[in-house]
Amino acid sequence: MSAAGEFVDDTLQREASWYRAEDLRHRFGSGMQYYGASVGAVRGTVRDALRRHTGLTHDEVTALSSELWEVPVYERRLAAVVLLQSKVELLTNSDLTRMEGFVREAHLPTLVDPLAVDVVGPLVEGLAGQPRMRADTVLDRWAGDPDVWLRRASLIAPLRALKAGGGDWDAFVRRARIVADLSPGQGGGSDGGPDQEAMTTVLEAVAERRPELRPTFRGLGA
Repeated sequence: MSAAGEFVDDTLQREASWYRAEDLRHRFGSGMQYYGASVGAVRGTVRDALRRHTGLTHDEVTALSSELWEVPVYERRLAAVVLLQSKVELLTNSDLTRMEGFVREAHLPTLVDPLAVDVVGPLVEGLAGQPRMRADTVLDRWAGDPDVWLRRASLIAPLRALKAGGGDWDAFVRRARIVADLSPGQGGGSDGGPDQEAMTTVLEAVAERRPELRPTFRGLGA
């Protein structure tokens, strides 16, 4: 394990709380382990790690994120997301492959949503030209994937940009149409699953802040 990875893991274990760990296990199930560190402790640990290890390159940041994610401990995986949030300006179009792997393994809104909204969304918004086209193609593919969490990520990724007055509304509608057209047997937009929740979240945010934007086909609605 890298020095930065050891620092993060050791610190999170020192922040452990058995009652928080039990609460997380009750909320999220036994599919992974829990230290019981608070969200604030996770964020503070990543901040301290970046102060100790300044000037991390793109490759070092992405390698550390994978190192933290590899062990199925909730707080380690949340730390990986916080790390990527903190260094999103270093990420490139090719990092969407890594993000896809994380989303496929996350299976929890508390990991998928910040990864999509605060990492994938800003990453894509910062691209232009051919890299942006490639990224849009990737998110379109996610929208039609059998994995409901990838579909959720594709829909909720532009939330920040759309709320702020930017974002690609047409791309969101295109992906929402792809999700809504999936058969119920695939967990598509009509069954109230995680992807439908993401669609509703975006539509409600847009209705409140940008009422000029309207869905353009039946089946896309909160």
